[in-house]
Formats: sequence, structure tokens, C-alpha cells
Amino acid sequence: TLTNGKPVVTDVLSLSEMDEDELIEISASLEKSSEHPLAEAIVNYAQEETIDTTDVDNFKAIPGHGVQGTVNGYVYYMGNRKLIEDIAQLEVGRINRKLERLEEQGKTAMILASTEKVLGIIAVADTVKETSREAVEALKTRKIDVWMITGDNVRTARAIAWQVGITNVPAEVLPENKAAE
Repeated sequence: TLTNGKPVVTDVLSLSEMDEDELIEISASLEKSSEHPLAEAIVNYAQEETIDTTDVDNFKAIPGHGVQGTVNGYVYYMGNRKLIEDIAQLEVGRINRKLERLEEQGKTAMILASTEKVLGIIAVADTVKETSREAVEALKTRKIDVWMITGDNVRTARAIAWQVGITNVPAEVLPENKAAE
């Protein structure tokens, strides 16, 4: 693992009538049932901001995509582009520039949507371990080809890989495909 493993929320962007606290409330409510480190970052952020969570019905984790659940009678989706486009059947084209800007900074941008529309973006970032670049350089001097395999999107993956000197970066790899890669 190249990062410290302690991701934190860096950005909360409302793209609807919902304010940032509401976005965090719904997102943290959904994510508290997930075991993903990015989910933990959102739940921790809600606690730090003293934002209460709500019970979720019909929670469903969708590996490599995100989560889905019902909060206060409404179905919500929280995850990546694939979740929003393929599962929620919503268009993300109009927010693509915002997503790309966050991803180019090495942040993972997660989208919160209802069944009708995209509601907001929460970006989470992990910091690179101080020893990662040194370890990669040591491997390279031994003529070992270094690769970083991640489920994250291409832009975020490249931003992190660049920080540690890795150029081989298969990204958006589903958990069940990582061993094959």
C-alpha cells in the first residue's frame, strides 16, 4: 500500500437544492454500512462535523461501484461514475469537469444521486506514505518493474502514481480482477 490508509474528506460540493450538511448526512448514512476505507472517511467526517446519520433500508454494496440504499423513503446511490450511469441510469456529463478537476488532484470523487438526479460530490483523499517513493526507487534500481493496480479512476490513480514515480498504472480494476491483473 502506497498511501497511509487514512483517507479524509477534502471537498463537499452541492449540485442541487441540498446543502452540504444534508449531502453529508445522507452519504454518511449510506456509507456507515460499508466497510470501504473511503466510506469510513465520510462517516468520520460526519461525526467531526456533528452531523447525525439516519437509518438506511435496503442497503446494497455494489463492489467496484459504490452503495445504494433507502433513506427516509428515498432511494440514493453513492459511488463512482459507473454506479451513477449504469445502475442509477443518470447522466454525469455535465459534472465531468468538476470530477476531473478533483481527480487530477489525486482525490477520489464520489457522487451522491437520487433516482432522479445527481445531488452532489464528496471528494476523499489519502496521503502517500513518506517511504513509498523511496521504496519504488529501490525496486527500480534492482531492475524490478513496478506497477500500481487500483480500483480508482485513471486520473486519481495517475496523480498518486506520479507522486511515487510509478508509470504502469492499471486503474478502475474491479476487486475480483486484481489478482488476474
